[in-house]
Amino acid sequence: MGYTRGRAARDAVRASVAAAGGAGATWAAYTLLSEQAKAARTVIPHRTDTAPSKDGVYVPGQDRVERASADHPADIRLMVFGDSTAAGLGVDDAEFTPGVLLARGLAAETGKRVRLSTKAIVGATSRGLGGQIDAMLIAGPPPDVAVILIGANDVISLNSIEASARRLGRAVRRLRDEGAAVIVGTCPDIGVVRAIPQPLRSLIRTYGLRLAARQRAHVLSAGGRPVPLADLLAPEFLQAPETMFSADHFHPSAAGYQLAAKLLLPEVLAAVGEWRGPLPKPPEVSRAAEAERLAARVTRALRGVKHGGISPEGSPTGR
Repeated sequence: MGYTRGRAARDAVRASVAAAGGAGATWAAYTLLSEQAKAARTVIPHRTDTAPSKDGVYVPGQDRVERASADHPADIRLMVFGDSTAAGLGVDDAEFTPGVLLARGLAAETGKRVRLSTKAIVGATSRGLGGQIDAMLIAGPPPDVAVILIGANDVISLNSIEASARRLGRAVRRLRDEGAAVIVGTCPDIGVVRAIPQPLRSLIRTYGLRLAARQRAHVLSAGGRPVPLADLLAPEFLQAPETMFSADHFHPSAAGYQLAAKLLLPEVLAAVGEWRGPLPKPPEVSRAAEAERLAARVTRALRGVKHGGISPEGSPTGR
């Protein structure tokens, strides 16, 4: 049976109430979280504009990497799939989108010509990855290297964690079956978006980190290379939000995308056999692992809440 968005929302609210007050949680706490969820929808931008694009062939020169014409021959085909962060929404100059940053870095480090094609779609969730891959297969040959950034919209939409991670795993497997190396930036830590009120921000953060943990498992199982963006990016975004976020206070700025590309590039290079140094390492205890432990505690608390202040349907029992 499918895990609906409505059920996920009710479970999320019950979990937060349980974590805060156990079986004695009150209708006031339930109402607070519901109101905060409404407020969050005004904070998190629903953007329908497109990100700037500079797809094409990037050719290493003597001093810098140049962008050549679309019909220029290439040695490596790089494609980027995913959501608005994969597309680079939040910057005005396409030079600072993840695809261009990675294509330039790949060309500079390998000395090879890199063809960039961005398939990411603003607003996409894991449900859209299959369609992006379908469109790629119709348009031409598959990539040598694929980069996927996905997850934030699954969290905002309260899509099922396991189903979202499983869809990502299927996308990775399809690309691997086509001969592509696949690098996945797992779900970022949405708790760094301070405009989302507390305690809802902590709830969304936990939801996203649990998704990141399941994404990692499915990506590894499908033969991909996961990069834990929540662990690697969050400290910088928390320390300097005015620098790392764009004007909408949700998508990364040019500096934010440059940091993300810097963390992804070693895995991209390793995937094509061009990286000899150590790969970036997350903390010994990851944020996703912490979230899994918190979720386990909340689940235990919910067993009491179901028979206490909140009913199994997520509404007050009236007791």
